[in-house]
Amino acid sequence: MNGPARRPGRLILICGLPGAGKTTLARRLAAERAAVRLCPDEWLAHLGLDPHDEAARDRLEKQLWRHARDLLRLGQTVILEYGFWARSEREELRLAARAMGAAVELHYLTAPLDELWRRVEARHGWGTVPITRAMLEQGAAIFEPPDDAELSRYDRPENEEAPHHER
Repeated sequence: MNGPARRPGRLILICGLPGAGKTTLARRLAAERAAVRLCPDEWLAHLGLDPHDEAARDRLEKQLWRHARDLLRLGQTVILEYGFWARSEREELRLAARAMGAAVELHYLTAPLDELWRRVEARHGWGTVPITRAMLEQGAAIFEPPDDAELSRYDRPENEEAPHHER
């Protein structure tokens, strides 16, 4: 017996540097779409782990992805708020989710470096990762922003005409 048919889930990837507005957007989308939001920074803080411990972050992100796949199989909308600095990382998750039958959105947020730094300096609160201006500049130097060709491979956000890109 197969049970009721489920609609495929929807995966939403939130991409951008610190201070770009990823958490703000992810929280809004989660509320609007009744989605599950998975944010490694908040999980690391809750678990009392160093947010700059790359090995712990890698293990956690892999575990959150396993959880996200289970939710997608159940037809849930899942928001991954990882930052997704590398094109290959975005592509790997896009292909894996599509193989499951899920739609995949990419929301890319950007702002000039000085504005990102202003926002990082102004933010406070639980789950925020402390970073320096030098760390932000280093991240900006290695960040691979999605281009139009990459954005075209993603599904359109629900009720929108094109992949999401905010300044």
